[in-house]
Amino acid sequence: MRFNLIAAFGLSAVTLAGCVAPVPMTGPAVPSAPVATAPTPTILDAASRQVARNVVDGEMSRRLPGVNVSPYTDCVVNNATTAELIDIAQMSRSGASGTADSVAAIVSRPATTQCIAAAARTA
Repeated sequence: MRFNLIAAFGLSAVTLAGCVAPVPMTGPAVPSAPVATAPTPTILDAASRQVARNVVDGEMSRRLPGVNVSPYTDCVVNNATTAELIDIAQMSRSGASGTADSVAAIVSRPATTQCIAAAARTA
């Protein structure tokens, strides 16, 4: 009985070993020419930055009516990534929702929260 069990496992292992895809082998490593890739959007133009700042300012004003939110807006903009600012600007231009969530995500970061707290103390 024990022999049959070992034989069955052995046969299963041999059968499954045939299911492994072969690994392609290439010749020696040859330096290749660099591949051109599309540039990632890392430069935020002044217009997009201003649009993002206006959106953040509007969101902060909705949450804190009657308060000068410029220092808080600065904290949010300074702690946002370039990609986030581009997304906020694009969402506002296209009319897409989600800008409030994007701003809230940036505000919830410890560095942003600390900046806002420091700005509130000096206000």
